[in-house]
Amino acid sequence: METHVDRRQFLKRSSLLTAAAMAASSITRADGPAPRSPSKLFRISLAEWSLHKALFAKQLDHMDFPRVAKLDYGIQGIELVNQFFKDKAEDKSYLAAFKQRAVDLNVIVLLIMIDGEGALGDPDEKKRLKAVENHYRWAEAAKSLGCHSIRVNAETNSQGSFEEQQDRAADGLRRLSEFAGDRGLNVIVENHGHLSSNGAWLAGVMRKVGRTNCGTLPDFGNFNISDKEVYDRYRGVQEMMPYAKAVSAKSNDFDANGNEEHTDYRRMMRIVLDAGYRGWVGIEYEGSKLSESEGILHTKWLLEQIQAELEPQYS
Repeated sequence: METHVDRRQFLKRSSLLTAAAMAASSITRADGPAPRSPSKLFRISLAEWSLHKALFAKQLDHMDFPRVAKLDYGIQGIELVNQFFKDKAEDKSYLAAFKQRAVDLNVIVLLIMIDGEGALGDPDEKKRLKAVENHYRWAEAAKSLGCHSIRVNAETNSQGSFEEQQDRAADGLRRLSEFAGDRGLNVIVENHGHLSSNGAWLAGVMRKVGRTNCGTLPDFGNFNISDKEVYDRYRGVQEMMPYAKAVSAKSNDFDANGNEEHTDYRRMMRIVLDAGYRGWVGIEYEGSKLSESEGILHTKWLLEQIQAELEPQYS
């Protein structure tokens, strides 16, 4: 039975979490906060989108993301978002400098999340092929940064039947995966609205692509198919997990006990682990009640509690 904690206690715990992180950062500024012992279940990474407000407001520069992840949050794996270095995809000196910063901090650049490069399942074949080609430069950038994947969207412009949209998305993804595969990269698809938020639809797309380097990035929170239709998040993640090469722990709000209000993280992480996944789980805080820093710390704390609870059961 959960113990009731009032808002005053919650805010006190929140301030303690923030203070603890700041203290660790100041004490171990050379290497960042001392990390927990590595878990055999999963490792915690940080999605750059968690800091999108600071990045858009120019309070944080993309080049400083590796430092912030490691020194402020004690996180070694990072997931980039192309929006924050949109004009640098082909800038070899910039990418080399970014990679060197990550290497110097012992930070691993895991993937690039790509948006705004066209619909890979566009009903117009010429536009679909152009969208595929638009992703090539990001695949090259990901390779130069040492990433394992590029995250893309299975956009179809919502035209055609369920199966027709699957076929078009699979066509674009297959073409892109062939290019990425030659560079040692995966192409992974996030549930990101419309039919891509239907777990059964996206799993079907994966089967149609039929390539081992094409997979999914299940996000705990992106299941709005339309304004009127929301897919069951637990069912959706379960359907996508057989193809998962990364996992996004979306968080927004937390209750008085530190649990995410919209997603039962324990239930979700059991689904992830029961599928045999033992990779990185990325923090993607998107809430507004807490600051970005507090939201990241709360999500990390929750994931670490679950690591400790579930380790004996899955080891």
